[in-house]
Amino acid sequence: MNAAFSLSLRMALSGAVLSTVLLTGAAPAAAGEPLMFGYTPSRNMVDPVSKNLPSSFDVDTGMNVKWSEPVGSQSYAGPVIQGNLLLIGTNNEGERDEKIQGDKGVVMAFEVDSGKFLWQIVHDKLPEAKLHDWPLQGVCSTPIIEGDIAYYTSNRAEVVAIDLAGLANGNQGMTDETYKDDKKGDILWSLDMMAELDVFPHNLATSSPLIVGDLVYVSTGNGVDEGHINVPSPFAPSFLAVNKKTGEVAWENADPGENILHGTWTNPTYGEIGGVPQVLFPGGDGVLYSFEPKTGKLLWTFDCNPKDSVWRLGGAGTRNNLIGTPVVYDGLIYIAVGQDPEHGEGPGNFWVIDATVKPDENGEIAQDKAVWHRGGEDFNRTISTAAIHDGIVYATDLSGFLYALDAKTGEHFWTYDAFAAVWGSPFVADGKIYLGDEDGDIAILKAGKKMEVLAEANVGSAVYTTPVAHDGVLYVLSRNRLFAFAEGIKGKTDDADQPAR
Repeated sequence: MNAAFSLSLRMALSGAVLSTVLLTGAAPAAAGEPLMFGYTPSRNMVDPVSKNLPSSFDVDTGMNVKWSEPVGSQSYAGPVIQGNLLLIGTNNEGERDEKIQGDKGVVMAFEVDSGKFLWQIVHDKLPEAKLHDWPLQGVCSTPIIEGDIAYYTSNRAEVVAIDLAGLANGNQGMTDETYKDDKKGDILWSLDMMAELDVFPHNLATSSPLIVGDLVYVSTGNGVDEGHINVPSPFAPSFLAVNKKTGEVAWENADPGENILHGTWTNPTYGEIGGVPQVLFPGGDGVLYSFEPKTGKLLWTFDCNPKDSVWRLGGAGTRNNLIGTPVVYDGLIYIAVGQDPEHGEGPGNFWVIDATVKPDENGEIAQDKAVWHRGGEDFNRTISTAAIHDGIVYATDLSGFLYALDAKTGEHFWTYDAFAAVWGSPFVADGKIYLGDEDGDIAILKAGKKMEVLAEANVGSAVYTTPVAHDGVLYVLSRNRLFAFAEGIKGKTDDADQPAR
């Protein structure tokens, strides 16, 4: 595994109530439509709508395989769906256009019903690839869709807005795209965070954006130098809000500064807690930050590491980054710490925070005010995001354990062992939990206080993303192939077991 894998950590999806979207002016969604990383701005990876999802499937026999399509050789972003359009992020190893050769960042669009490839948008690599744009990682930011526009962070550390129709309906925005034909994407605007904001992305910029009202929120990827010691741009923003129509910066924040441990790779979350709207940004310093959404005014912070924790190069210390995405559920915030998977396993911390608690004179919510906490040998490092349903938290760690815990008290119900590293997040829908792992296995469990494994199926290559569902179909993006699974399909498919090109 290479160091940039952690960046792919577009981690773990999570979303909650549809009403949150309507109240905030965030991306309006059809019920159960996964328009963003985590369905809704609260990032709780639960779909309360989908029914009749498969309890098992077999890619070798084609059982319950609706379709599958090759993508690149490494894929970490998506899927997201709007209507009959599905987007994922990958690299260029699939070579959908033989005229475009070499390592690139790619966003691909497919037809949901058939899996037909529609178009792709291609980004060249940055010159100092290993430092800022790690080889073969591609686009690791799961797009967010609002109306006929999608927003994501490119491998070149750009915040990008694109027309969902691609160039097939003409060039609607910028006219200087490098790759142009009716099978290519159409960039409406692009904000270069390196050139315009002096951001120094370590390995890769990966944040999956959030939209609230007229603003798009992203983490910038700002991080340490090649020696992993210094932060070359401590005054560059770690957290950013830009106008969704123009790409102009609305506000920025650089509070993690020189305390960034590795990189700032994760995703912002929105919640209205105790009547206070707030955007939550996990910092590369292991601190969770809460801001007033429109102005960027800092509301409070919470240090997600023990006070005596220490950072050591290579991850040997006990201080961890924040890589998973915070989840807002029933007025509480759920978040866990972790490190680059290359640093290996180690002790972690899972926190449940009540943001209505009054901060101290430094603006910090004290750790002893946490609702509950799980750590040490009881919870390892993670790059995943929790899914919370019917009062139960489903949370995974990099070691491959899936925990079922009481959302209010932390009471432990059960633990499932995947026997492989888990990068993505548990996804809950139709009374089931779906979880992918690095061995390419998808575990399907019954949701509830008693553990019941319904099936374990292999898709042929590692699954670093989180499954999503839409209209009775489960979509799984493996390292090199995109699958659609639906109940009741029999017989061997023509291409289900074919490798990506």
